[in-house]
Amino acid sequence: MGRIDGATGAVIPPIHPSATYERDADLGYSRGRCYSRADNPSYDAAADTLTALEGGAQTLLFASGMAAATAVFQALEPGDHVLIPEVMYWALRGWLHGFATRWGLRVEAVDTSDLDEVRRALRPGLTRLIWVESPANPLWVISDIAALAQLAHEAGARLAVDSTIATPVLTRPLELGADLVMHSATKYLNGHSDVVAGTLTTKVKDDPWARIKAVQTQIGGVLGPFEAWLLQRGLRTLFARVRWQCTSALDLAQRLSAHPNVAEVLYPGLPGFAGHETASRQMKGGFGGMLSIRVKGGREAAIATAAATQVWTRATSLGGVESLIEHRASMEGADSPVPDDLLRLSVGLEAVDDLYNDLSQALGL
Repeated sequence: MGRIDGATGAVIPPIHPSATYERDADLGYSRGRCYSRADNPSYDAAADTLTALEGGAQTLLFASGMAAATAVFQALEPGDHVLIPEVMYWALRGWLHGFATRWGLRVEAVDTSDLDEVRRALRPGLTRLIWVESPANPLWVISDIAALAQLAHEAGARLAVDSTIATPVLTRPLELGADLVMHSATKYLNGHSDVVAGTLTTKVKDDPWARIKAVQTQIGGVLGPFEAWLLQRGLRTLFARVRWQCTSALDLAQRLSAHPNVAEVLYPGLPGFAGHETASRQMKGGFGGMLSIRVKGGREAAIATAAATQVWTRATSLGGVESLIEHRASMEGADSPVPDDLLRLSVGLEAVDDLYNDLSQALGL
């Protein structure tokens, strides 16, 4: 993940804050840079790292995960039919059922873990995109990426995968047949809760990818040079962080499953979890650092548990070095499909015994 700066020998990439670049005497750009909105050199290190990790052809950096995700849909045409998951990141779901629908996309939500339901919903010649999130926030529903890619391509559609939770450490969607992979890089890729960013990586440089690039350049949802540098800083420790978090999350899931005040643990690494078999095939080396628990006693008990934690921090977001706990339904609002008794847990780098003991005392034992 490292690269040496050719000009100075620095082992950490420099930051290039310049917004514009000198033209040649003949008004050309022989050095390949024109304007920072399209091609700041500070993007190169993180973009190239992600392209290599995902096994893709090119990566674009965006100002947020939402900017990256919405660019995929904005590159479509009004009237195009798209399939999205019933369980997915709430902000993108709201944008799709709101702005994107008013703009003219035909948005249909399906259970993407049910291949028969997806097959029935596909409209060959009209469906242009299947968007899937696996594991899907915050119930951690697992969808079969390889099977969905086959269904999409048979219908003349493309498959885009939000792989924020899995990261390229655990899953490489392009190798499973997906056309695009998206990350909210705010989360695991950065890993330090100090930058908001998003990424898209394409399997091939084709016309749909060119349209996505045009959306980014024209709308301007690009990352700043310092944020790109922070992202690359985080990527240098990605594998070490994610592997530790996976080990701790599995340990916590197993222990919490036996806790008398926990009604259910949602985690793909548990053999009894609905998507465990599929997750075992497409997630290599772990099942992620995210899990959710349903607390006996309902909403009030769940909120009281979060309030009583001392090691866990009550905050939204995920994937950082610090462990976070959140009552997700209250964050998402009245139309949330998330149960009122659910707490979402983002496992950080603290000692797993400290994390479990804190949760156990907060749960009432």
